[in-house]
Amino acid sequence: MTRRQQVLDAAIRVLGTTGPRGLTHRAVDTAAGLPEGSTSNHFRTRDALVSGVVDRLLERETELWGRLAVDVSNPDALATAVGCLVRQLADERVLTLARHAVFVEASVRPELGRRIAEAHRRIAEWAGPLIGALGSDDPVRDLRLLLAVIDGLLTNQLANPQPDFAPAEAVRTVLRGMFGPPPIDG
Repeated sequence: MTRRQQVLDAAIRVLGTTGPRGLTHRAVDTAAGLPEGSTSNHFRTRDALVSGVVDRLLERETELWGRLAVDVSNPDALATAVGCLVRQLADERVLTLARHAVFVEASVRPELGRRIAEAHRRIAEWAGPLIGALGSDDPVRDLRLLLAVIDGLLTNQLANPQPDFAPAEAVRTVLRGMFGPPPIDG
């Protein structure tokens, strides 16, 4: 792991445990076990640090997708893969809380919102054709819905953890609505 990654992973821990107000260069140095000023050497401003956190969160989530989304050849397999991803992200509580803190910060920092929108665009480039191949008549709309379901499941599990958390079943229900037969007009 590079020193930059070490700093960013510590920043994620700080953000995920103390929230946005706790994210300072000094707090990151302490969390990383580095000498004071180390974080500033890589990220001169708090804005640069938060931008680096966005990049690192994307890297780490992409790694999770790569490990978990192996078979997505049909809606049931996709539901299982997405359910595993949601479960993993819920288990990685600090990472996911940091992700949500960044989303909140993006609501008041337009440039950060644009970076998140760019990350969503890259996800759509990868996942949109997959959703289309499974039978969606509007892959962009359906992917947005799926991402909203993922975020909703995560938020609820973080705020009110349930021991019987079964995200795959919820995802499966949503996918049935996307890919199932159209409603019969009566």
